Amino acid sequence: MSVTEEIKTRLDIVSYIQQYVPIKKAGRYYKACCPFHNEKTPSFVVNPDTQSWRCFGACAEGGDIFSFAQKYHGWDFREALTELAKQAGVRLQEESPQARERAERGDILRGVLQAAADIFHQQLMQNDTALGYARDKRGFTLETIQRFQIGYALPSWQHILDELKQLGYPEEDIIEAGLAIKNDQGQVYDRFRNRLMIPIRDERGRVIGFGARALDPQDSPKYLNSPQTPVFDKSQTLFGLDTAKRTIRDTETAVIVEGYMDAITAQQAGFMNVVAQMGTALTETQIKTLARYAKKLILALDADVAGQNAMRRSLETARQTLQADYAGRLMVDIRILQIPDAKDPDDFIREHPEQWQTVLDSAMPVADFVIDMELATLPADAGLPQREAVARRVLPILTASESNIYTRENVQKLARRLRIAEADLLAWAQEEQARHQKLARPPSTNEPPPLDYDDAMIPPSLEDDDYGLSVAPQPQVLPESSPPHEPERYCLKMLIQYPDMYYQVNRKFRELANGDARLLNGPLSDFNWGDFTRTDYQVIMKLFEMAIQQQDQDVQDYLQSTLDIILHPVLDSLLNWNDTHMITARIKGRFQADLTSALRQYEKQARSVLNDGLELVLKAMELRRNRIRQQLTELYFIQSDLPAQDMLQTSQQVSLLKLAREKLDYEIQQQSKKFS
Repeated sequence: MSVTEEIKTRLDIVSYIQQYVPIKKAGRYYKACCPFHNEKTPSFVVNPDTQSWRCFGACAEGGDIFSFAQKYHGWDFREALTELAKQAGVRLQEESPQARERAERGDILRGVLQAAADIFHQQLMQNDTALGYARDKRGFTLETIQRFQIGYALPSWQHILDELKQLGYPEEDIIEAGLAIKNDQGQVYDRFRNRLMIPIRDERGRVIGFGARALDPQDSPKYLNSPQTPVFDKSQTLFGLDTAKRTIRDTETAVIVEGYMDAITAQQAGFMNVVAQMGTALTETQIKTLARYAKKLILALDADVAGQNAMRRSLETARQTLQADYAGRLMVDIRILQIPDAKDPDDFIREHPEQWQTVLDSAMPVADFVIDMELATLPADAGLPQREAVARRVLPILTASESNIYTRENVQKLARRLRIAEADLLAWAQEEQARHQKLARPPSTNEPPPLDYDDAMIPPSLEDDDYGLSVAPQPQVLPESSPPHEPERYCLKMLIQYPDMYYQVNRKFRELANGDARLLNGPLSDFNWGDFTRTDYQVIMKLFEMAIQQQDQDVQDYLQSTLDIILHPVLDSLLNWNDTHMITARIKGRFQADLTSALRQYEKQARSVLNDGLELVLKAMELRRNRIRQQLTELYFIQSDLPAQDMLQTSQQVSLLKLAREKLDYEIQQQSKKFS
């Protein structure tokens, strides 16, 4: 039994969720209004038999006790695992010495930064000039100053350095935290002097750095941020996300502004879904982080030249991110906010707070903005190659950021503006999709093994002078899964060992959907982590979905480098370390290349009898059918209590699920005949 399964056997999901949601028993199930979105009619169901929860309302999500803890508290998997293990009395496997050292180092540096934030805040509250600037010049209320723990760094060259050293923090830690600088002469002094100090926090609300605004107009630069440290990376940080993420999740909308002053002003005015980018433009990591919480991103960057350049860079990042994710997993609706009178968000909100929501509602669809922006530099007499180049730059955003991948209205608009046939644009979009899916897959050196391959195969004999080569240690392999989870284990194992088969599974689902967008975006969407019931398999499948989108590592290396160490034994069992991968891992230098080539030739000779992964497709369809059956059972349960106005939508949902189930039933029956 894996550690996640042991935790689930010790913790009852009903008792856990009852701590946060007022669920009421109704027959075999429990129900409540969903805690993740606003509603009046209960659509949140907890099933004690399957130890699962599901929202049949706007969220349309579900899972087990781990996914609930992650979604409700905003935890990542490791945080949920640690907290639930404590409650269950389950001891987790010790981390590697290196990982433990990094974690401990991070805790030390965050401790230094929090102590500095306390000191800076105290200094602000005792300094009339600095406090006056924060309240009068910036317009911050006392409540906002305290909530964000805004502070003040004295003009002294060694004030924070001396204060922290008196608290017992070593000089080296203060320097590494980015609070002090050591020059070439060995002198150490404060990095921030005579500045308004804004603590920068991570998603969990821990101080990881500072943004500092100069009080003296003569000081340069006007804004100074902490340098990159082991706990602060501005490319991965969004200011204000710790306080905004609950509202972003509830509204499914995130507003991105350029600076932390803009974000503070917006949140002070009650617009709690506003965050600030920390660099000159949005990064891929920031977009993916927000996509976990929001379906709509509104870019509200400054109206000056720098702000517009940042807008262009952000859109280019969005284009590349969405292009790499052409399968549609991010599916975010990006909109562009153009503030009246070319004001910054900070100024506009302070002057017209009552108009901010109206301005947000009028944000321009990214399709319109991008088309206008790209065509503004295109000569009126541009030839086809120039117009085609513009189309290829624009199409990824038009087709990947809207709710419908091929939004005909946007494509038609682009076709008219560029004087290019709509059919050609759609063909180019499909061409780009195929190209990027191919790029996202690492070169395949792990084709399926022949059917007569034996796990106990003895590797080829080595020459006499090869025996000095080191042999890779055998990782601990967990016992086989219990029968109920065997189809899940088989699917995950095949996908990890032969990632190309993932596209074969999804092609089958698309084939069954037969172009029906309701099925493609619903019960017959791409195979994903929700098709698994074991928590550890869900976590690994989520990482697999991320692994096939990136190009830097092959899937197995990506999983091994990113998966929590507690789940490495599960991954090792799925990798099947006795097969060809383990054999090649034992050989170093030129022998590895020779052996890989020989094994690949041997596998190719028998590959034709493997039926191209038909068994994987069959198992995946069975898992999806099980998922649909469970959803139908829970929908039937809540139908009886729905008001009349909600019955139609639920009935349509039931009909769609039934249609998908019927298609799967028929196809599974047909495929099963090939294995009988």
